[in-house]
Amino acid sequence: MLLDWVVPGTSGEEVLQWVRQNLREHVPVMFMTACKRETDIMSILNAGADDYVIKPVSAGVLLARVSSLLRRAYKIDPGTARETFGNFEFDWSSAQVLRNGVPVALTHREFTLGLLLFQNLGRPLSRSHIFDMAWKQAGDIPSRTMDTHISCLRTKLSLRPENGYRLASVYGYGYRLEKIGNGETESHTSTGPP
Repeated sequence: MLLDWVVPGTSGEEVLQWVRQNLREHVPVMFMTACKRETDIMSILNAGADDYVIKPVSAGVLLARVSSLLRRAYKIDPGTARETFGNFEFDWSSAQVLRNGVPVALTHREFTLGLLLFQNLGRPLSRSHIFDMAWKQAGDIPSRTMDTHISCLRTKLSLRPENGYRLASVYGYGYRLEKIGNGETESHTSTGPP
């Protein structure tokens, strides 16, 4: 969770307090704010924030700090870091996808893109969000690059209506992966971080 001192209708400190008092699991919280007094930094870290970044901050530094915080917060046993969606199993440690127990050869980018789509099954994802998450950057990447990766992923994972999935473009927005067919609920299990 990224928080600032000023949050609409309340303060970031009050949001942090609520999170620490009401959520069972520890949610990593980073303050990203222009407040740079040492007393502000000390008080919010002592109140339960996990990290503190002073604005302005470059996208690269912010991404590195968030990644570092997530590594500290979610220590993963590489042998058990898996997410399962119906007949698809994503193994993070090997960046391998199994479909019905059979390995599917994907590039690292295709693995990341496929996992992102399955984690957001049924939700439309904007092109910019997909670029941010799968390419770790936005802009300067030709639009056709994403379309090509989506097409390859659709083919390699057989994401077609006859196989129970539809990977469709959302006109002027992005893409959505949908579970279709007999109306069964998609099962999802995870043995790693969210």
